[in-house]
Amino acid sequence: MTHWLIAPILIPLLGGILQVVMGYAPISLRRTLALTITVISLASSIVLLVLASDDSYRIYAFGNWQPPFGIVLVLDRLAALMLALTGILGLFCHIYASGGADEGNRQFHALFLFQLMGLNIAFLTGDLFNLFVAFEVLLIASYGLLMHGGGTARTVPGLHYVALNLVGSALFLIGVGMIYSVTGTLNMADLAVKIPQVTGNNLNLVKAGGMMLLVVFGLKAAILPLCFWLPKAYARATAPVAALFAVMTKVGIYAIVRVFLLIFGEGAGELANLGMDWLFPLALITLSMGVIGALGADSLKTLVAWQVIISVGTLLAPIALGSVAGLSAALFYLVSTTWTVAALFLVSELVASQRGLAGDSIVTAPKMRHQTLLSVLFFIGAVAAAGLPPLSGFFGKLLILQSVEPGVEMAWLWGVLLVGSFLTLIAYSRAGSIVFWWHVDGHVETPEPINNRVSISTGILTCLTMLIVVLAGPVSDYTRATAEQLHDNRGYINILQTPVHVPQNPLVGESH
Repeated sequence: MTHWLIAPILIPLLGGILQVVMGYAPISLRRTLALTITVISLASSIVLLVLASDDSYRIYAFGNWQPPFGIVLVLDRLAALMLALTGILGLFCHIYASGGADEGNRQFHALFLFQLMGLNIAFLTGDLFNLFVAFEVLLIASYGLLMHGGGTARTVPGLHYVALNLVGSALFLIGVGMIYSVTGTLNMADLAVKIPQVTGNNLNLVKAGGMMLLVVFGLKAAILPLCFWLPKAYARATAPVAALFAVMTKVGIYAIVRVFLLIFGEGAGELANLGMDWLFPLALITLSMGVIGALGADSLKTLVAWQVIISVGTLLAPIALGSVAGLSAALFYLVSTTWTVAALFLVSELVASQRGLAGDSIVTAPKMRHQTLLSVLFFIGAVAAAGLPPLSGFFGKLLILQSVEPGVEMAWLWGVLLVGSFLTLIAYSRAGSIVFWWHVDGHVETPEPINNRVSISTGILTCLTMLIVVLAGPVSDYTRATAEQLHDNRGYINILQTPVHVPQNPLVGESH
């Protein structure tokens, strides 16, 4: 296998180290180099997306240590999709940040690149311990990014975020340790073989470890009741950071899909579908709580932060049902909602910059500058978020509704999703009418100028929801093939049986 597999990790790692060394260089130089690194990293992700489209599994074994003993990266359709999704999002967030949001912190670009590196490790790793390592890398970088800008408004939610994730990290290690104590391995493909063989008292130990992992992934994904940290933390972060964090909850969802379909899936014997009975009702309750929070939001960024929680519930409900159609629909919706939420965070910050002291608060204020542009961008994002035609959010939710078989689950999912979408539309209509239509006399004192980098990146990211509609056929075909590949895990398990070797090279990879 080509060494492209290591590129999405190695490129931001080297770029981040370079940014640390260049901490006192002119900011224009640091911006140029950081954006160049992000573009190259995205290009490598697109190459991997093309490679993964042939349904093959590709692995990269470090140091020529064969699985399940060495550190292994695994590329399949799901990993490639998440890499490309994150790469595109990271590029436009980075462009927006280079418009001025990166000022005041010499290491902003280093942290940003390390964050991308941690995300890419999480999507490519083939074992549970390195998934833990990836979580720690991206979380450490996220701590610094969340605090970027300073002030108690960001410090307090940031401390809550740090404390909860430290608890999650401890639980992750305990759960991994319990599973390792029984199976003697943490390689995911090897675990998929050994978990069905566990019996007796060891069964409860592995079950407890698996449920701990589900709790940890639920914390990362912000499932109720582990979601209350998110609205304040995301609403207080700077716009490009909050936009990038739109993919952070998707890492938790990715981990649930990867681990619980592969290791605790249909072939896991007595541990088959571990925790899935709990996941479906929790997903619907999470969706409902997100809608309630959106209706009561007092600022645009808080509204969008609750939208993140709405999307988490919407994604996990069809995933919990365990069907190929449900997973395919969820993956289609994941792409749409990630970019939509990120774009809304950027738009909210632009609105705040044009309203003076009112900021992004949902209150009446003097008429802002650039109102037509900003209102159009907000309208596009709101339509996509609420799931109205003709944008991608509508098609994502339609696929989810169509994926459910008739029965009790269908009644609950249809009812909660449709009512939730209607109330979400009300929340966005209320916010948009107050912010863009209702005005008081007077004028805004010296509104901040909107530079080209900020406006272009926000506009393109917002319009990606239209691009998904244009490419709905190819995207849905890809997500369908991805779901089928995930439900048939024989190819992933066969990684163990095929030796990996590249002569005269200490870093190894081979195609399967």
